[in-house]
Amino acid sequence: MSSLPYRRAVLLIIFSVSLTVIMGFGLPALLNYFAMLCGFPEASVPECIVAVYLSFVAYVAMPPIPRGSVKAEGKAVFITGCDTGFGFALAKHLHKLGFTVFAGCFLKEKGGEGAMELEALHCDRMKVVQLDVCSEELVAQAVEFVRGNLEDPEKGLWAVVNNAGVSTFGEVEFTSMETYKQVSEVNLWGTIRMTKALLPLIRRAKGRVVNLASMYGRMGNSMRSPYCVSKYGVEAFSDCLRYEMKPWQVKVVVVEPGNFIAATGILNRDIVAATADKLWSEAPPGVREDYGKAQFEQRVAVVRSYCSSGLKDMAPVLHAITDAVQSRHPFTRYNPMEVHWWIRMQLMTHLPAAISDWLYF
Repeated sequence: MSSLPYRRAVLLIIFSVSLTVIMGFGLPALLNYFAMLCGFPEASVPECIVAVYLSFVAYVAMPPIPRGSVKAEGKAVFITGCDTGFGFALAKHLHKLGFTVFAGCFLKEKGGEGAMELEALHCDRMKVVQLDVCSEELVAQAVEFVRGNLEDPEKGLWAVVNNAGVSTFGEVEFTSMETYKQVSEVNLWGTIRMTKALLPLIRRAKGRVVNLASMYGRMGNSMRSPYCVSKYGVEAFSDCLRYEMKPWQVKVVVVEPGNFIAATGILNRDIVAATADKLWSEAPPGVREDYGKAQFEQRVAVVRSYCSSGLKDMAPVLHAITDAVQSRHPFTRYNPMEVHWWIRMQLMTHLPAAISDWLYF
């Protein structure tokens, strides 16, 4: 029997030849048909190909059409998870642009470095708030702090950026129910809890809800089910909220970063090693016996490789969130990620599962 790589190569060649034939003969005919439906004279094959090519170039190469931007002056933004990573960098960036920033920090009362650095700006437009998105009490206190410190409470709060999040890994049979609950408590329920608490103020401002999901909110992956479950939930919540907020002229936006592990440090080799030890030691004996240590270590090595791969500059995510907050007409979804991850996400969300599974798993 031929090896799997050989069979895949043969199938890929067949698929490529078939696609070429279909595009060469079917596409011009299809374009001619639509041209006639629109009342245009029948186009020639070369004209059809040129039209498609020019459309492709225009989509890929042309800069985005200007959509206008709102003035930052007098507008306030609440950001969760500002101790490190995206939240910390975003708080400084939006403050620099002129927004009043309420920076929610988990470690403010414990003297966290991120909170201390933000407070060291000594500016009335940077307000650091103690926040645990898992705590109803602390969320309520944060909202009261916002109400009491808005320049004009009647104008409301312009935006909330639900950035706070945690990550972990592990195959389903190695992952405890407690881990699933802990990850979703921050990533999903924390997002919902914070949004519900601030929504009256945001409706008053006809502002923005910006939720950080992930490419893993659009496609799954092995070893990442706790994280994927929580981020899929954020996507669903955001869609439902967007429909509900349309009459209020509130924009609901989802930002779906790719692999920024190296940039944010949300996972590192020490965390991977500690998590792997915990997964193995707490797994039922039968599961350890069936999977085997070698296979387990092989899967962990894949996760470990992510720690040094991916984008090391957070600028694409900061640009996406800033546009979501400041643009007059923000996109519904932003995809700051490497090209190969973007292509994979498109294939996995648009192709039949049998084909995408074969390509990637």
